[in-house]
Amino acid sequence: QVQLVESGGGLVQAGGSLRLSCAASGSIFRINSMGWYRQAPMKQRELVAVITSASSTNYADSVKGRFTISRDNAKNTAYLQMNSLKPEDTAVYYCNAEIYLHSLTKRDYWGQGTQVTVSS
Repeated sequence: QVQLVESGGGLVQAGGSLRLSCAASGSIFRINSMGWYRQAPMKQRELVAVITSASSTNYADSVKGRFTISRDNAKNTAYLQMNSLKPEDTAVYYCNAEIYLHSLTKRDYWGQGTQVTVSS
């Protein structure tokens, strides 16, 4: 069984920073991409940032220059450093990972979500 556990959300004032963590555990052969998505009330879930196993990154235009995604492959953990936060960043943030359970079986996993609230 594979689990993704997020941490680091909370309440912060506009202009502040938060760092989210996503730790994968269980029977993992290899982790391909890891990413962060967010969903605000009454809105669809959207991609925030993604990082490949080779550490290539991609960001939503709305967070470029403010957010940084990284990963520690030895710890099966991804991070999202969020700086210069804005009220419009308020959402539930979800971790996603594409995980190989063995060489031929790949599945998508989601974390339970962590709330980020930015006050103005």
